[in-house]
Amino acid sequence: MSKLQAHHIRVSTFAHATEDPEKVLEAMGIFFPEDIPSEDIEFEILETEGYFGNPIKVINAEVKKSKSVKKILKHLTELLNDEDKEYLLENLEEKVDETGTLFIRLNKQKAYLGEAEVDEGEDVIQIKIKIKAFPMKKETVMKTVQEWLSE
Repeated sequence: MSKLQAHHIRVSTFAHATEDPEKVLEAMGIFFPEDIPSEDIEFEILETEGYFGNPIKVINAEVKKSKSVKKILKHLTELLNDEDKEYLLENLEEKVDETGTLFIRLNKQKAYLGEAEVDEGEDVIQIKIKIKAFPMKKETVMKTVQEWLSE
């Protein structure tokens, strides 16, 4: 079982005017194990405009309850294949910020098909994991994440 602990996890993406928001929510849903109570997930949908005035929905889902956060962390390591874990480990310096947040970008189209694939493109679902580490230093967080992804 992972020793990685996190304060909260935020899953975010955009639903463009050409996309069905229900399908976008379905794609996001693969990152939440079925045994997480729906009341543990805080949803927020913001309506905004793109560069050319096209409507865009920003969809955020945040989980703060410790038990559910642990389940998501375990679920995420099960979803990611070895190649993607290796990629994240190789690029960890860019994936962790000074506040102890781990950023993972995953392909939205693949997520809709039930797969998790790390992607650096435009059409992604972003997962932000606020890591618990002591002392709260980037190096400590990176070491904790390395252990988590190497399990």
